[in-house]
Amino acid sequence: MKDFMLIFLGSDYATLGLSPEQMQERMGKWFAWNTKMREQGIIKNGEALTAGGKRITGENRTVTDGPFAENTEVIGGYYIVQAKDYEAAIAIAQDYPDYDLGGAVEVREVMVFN
Repeated sequence: MKDFMLIFLGSDYATLGLSPEQMQERMGKWFAWNTKMREQGIIKNGEALTAGGKRITGENRTVTDGPFAENTEVIGGYYIVQAKDYEAAIAIAQDYPDYDLGGAVEVREVMVFN
């Protein structure tokens, strides 16, 4: 088994204008997906990320506050899951709750250094 990072890209929920009921329903879908993966023993870690953040760049280590204008998508969070290969990791990503909101999942294999 290999580790894969599922990186969640999409709009920030606050900018979508979801009602409290819609937010509650959305979170229920996330919790259900997380529970499913935990029961299957494939999730290792994962967290939601706040919008914005800070970026440090260049030799002078310039700090810039987000959100970053060049980004059209917000990285909203990630999971690290165990899967046999990319196809299996992509199958896991099929349950991502925010496809209907225009969200996307980037699947990346975690590089192992020995």
